Amino acid sequence: MEIVTIGTPLLWGSFTLFVLVMLVLDLYVFHRKAHEVKMREAIGWTVFWIGLAVIFNLGIWYWFGGERALEFLAGYFIEKALSVDNLFIFLVIFSYFSVPKALQHRVLFWGILGALIMRGVFISLGAVLLQRYHWIIYPFGILLIWTGVKLLIQRARKVHPENNFVVRLFKRLIPITADYRGEAFVVIESGRRYATPLLLVLLTIEMTDLVFAIDSIPAIFAVTSDPFIVYTSNIFAILGLRSLYFALAGVMGKFHYLRVGLALVLTFVGSKMLLGGVFKIPIVVSLAVVVTLIGGSIIVSLLFPPVQPPLPVHPPDPE
Repeated sequence: MEIVTIGTPLLWGSFTLFVLVMLVLDLYVFHRKAHEVKMREAIGWTVFWIGLAVIFNLGIWYWFGGERALEFLAGYFIEKALSVDNLFIFLVIFSYFSVPKALQHRVLFWGILGALIMRGVFISLGAVLLQRYHWIIYPFGILLIWTGVKLLIQRARKVHPENNFVVRLFKRLIPITADYRGEAFVVIESGRRYATPLLLVLLTIEMTDLVFAIDSIPAIFAVTSDPFIVYTSNIFAILGLRSLYFALAGVMGKFHYLRVGLALVLTFVGSKMLLGGVFKIPIVVSLAVVVTLIGGSIIVSLLFPPVQPPLPVHPPDPE
């Protein structure tokens, strides 16, 4: 399979430099002091990151045509939708480790930086495999369909950080302080180096994203084989993940049908991979299906809110 990409060395270098500059500004200028991110600030940053993605997509459309622009948009929608589902896991992790709200942004910043590096490695590896071994697209397709079916059957995802093998191994091998030490991941006390619980939280976030990337990267390769489009759509979706988390943290429970939409999207893109050698589904159709499934699941969630269990009825106190 021949990989055709619009990504020249200049484009790759310019985009990487842009991402690094934005990350530096984010950490050392806009969020220099640890603080609790309020709803208004989170929504503002979410709109900002989405706006940057739209401007970038318009640039792709202007310079490289509508086909590549639609591929970017489809990849962005898929990654963004899968990210919303993953935000629930972040919420569980933060709750389990009792991470102060003022420190959550810092953990997500470094977690997303690690995610950017992992995505770059995964995408490069995926592009090489697809170019040399075209048949590998079929195992990818089967993996996506299997994941979609699992999501559909297991509607509620139960997350138990304490059962994670890496977490248990880390606690056994590395001395950890009893409580948080501000923004520090590692401290030296009495001449000995200790990890803080914040480092353990960061490691758990990274391991979660590693598992998450196994689903999301093949899903985007289903709509485009251009590594540059795969990478940029992935990165733009991830860059806005922190602000999206703080914007949706209080309402994520309302999107209870989103997992159904995600399951159908993964099943669709997996089927598209398997049918690629027989019939190629146009990118316009793929984008329409993805938007319809995700948007429809959100609308249905809002129209039919989850049924709350009835409050227990207590007998009247004896007089």
